[in-house]
Amino acid sequence: MSESSAEAVASAASAVVDAASATGAGWRRATGIAGAAIGVIAAGAAAGVALERMTVGRGMRAKARLALDSTGPYGALRGTPGKAYADDGTELYYEVDDVEPQGGPANRRRRLFGRKSPLPVTVVFSHGYCLTQDSWHFQRAALRGVVRTVHWDQRSHGRSARGAAQLRDDEPLTIDQLGRDLKAVIDAAVPEGPIVLVGHSMGGMTVMALAAQFPELISERVAATVFVGTSSGRLGEVNFGLPVAGVNAVRRVLPGVLKAMGQQAALVEKGRRVTADLFAGIIKRYSFASRDVDPAVTRFAERMIEGTPIDVVAEFYPAFTDHDKTEALARFTDMPVLVLAGIGDLVTPSEHSEAIADLLPDAELVLVPDAGHLVMLEHPEAVTDRLADLLTRAGAVPAGVTVGGYGSTSSSAQG
Repeated sequence: MSESSAEAVASAASAVVDAASATGAGWRRATGIAGAAIGVIAAGAAAGVALERMTVGRGMRAKARLALDSTGPYGALRGTPGKAYADDGTELYYEVDDVEPQGGPANRRRRLFGRKSPLPVTVVFSHGYCLTQDSWHFQRAALRGVVRTVHWDQRSHGRSARGAAQLRDDEPLTIDQLGRDLKAVIDAAVPEGPIVLVGHSMGGMTVMALAAQFPELISERVAATVFVGTSSGRLGEVNFGLPVAGVNAVRRVLPGVLKAMGQQAALVEKGRRVTADLFAGIIKRYSFASRDVDPAVTRFAERMIEGTPIDVVAEFYPAFTDHDKTEALARFTDMPVLVLAGIGDLVTPSEHSEAIADLLPDAELVLVPDAGHLVMLEHPEAVTDRLADLLTRAGAVPAGVTVGGYGSTSSSAQG
């Protein structure tokens, strides 16, 4: 995207903000423009997305999406459901996958962790912005029945309820609130025993917020921690792969555009459906870096992100600019830590993971080539392999061999 194009996008987006005060037909006409403008700002490459889609008819693309929706196996894993309640009363949904008798089938147990049964430990997975617990599909499949795991949906995402404080009291969403939500889930699902915390993107920030507010929990019960594609702060400096003018355009108008769209959520959702092809290209660009990702995985990511209401997108966005949990990282210095990121991540660039690792000198830093923001879906075998190794190093499981064969999604996947 050229600088002149970026300025044009900024002007269009500013017009969308002005349109927020319009009503009736005026706003309805603006809705489609809003959906397109927000996508252009987020992607910085609308022309490229459009060119890619000119080669395939819209009807064929719609049929392909329906076929993938009906046959894709991703996100189909379910566990024992449970509910936790946040300090503001928000209902938080979680699922537990318990250890199978004798640690699961012997062949899987040997392949993952050796011949001995694993020690009692619960791995708690926290997902990212606009995703759900199902984003950990491959890691869940690999650990299923072998290690006790908890997967939860952050407030206003997935099967969890909308944030009560946000709906009832119009309170701004904060990362600190998400940390308290995680504490409520742990209290309900893992009241005792050692824990391994795993967080992707916003989920990693949630883990940091937990540490900042409940340091005794970290020191007494957390055996190891995994940060995937996340950041401890300075997210306001991320350029999203845009030139300077494009970055300035995003920073100037995006908060206002999101707020305006959140106030007209029902109409904007119609606009999102109309511009589904544009959003699909944007989601792919900002989720994956490799070109040969399984289309079913790409569509799975689209469904999760499309399923996040626009007012939730708007509600959460400002919290990232305020996020700064650099000091909280000190709570993780006395345990095994894995910091992993995709080198091609445009949302939380790998430099942010390197900064985390610099503050945790004993942490293992893994930068996955040819991988974007959703590295756990794009190269699941790399993430699962390093996770299993961390569990071994943490003493959570007996020494075993490297995990392999649990969900390669592209021919360029790196082990």
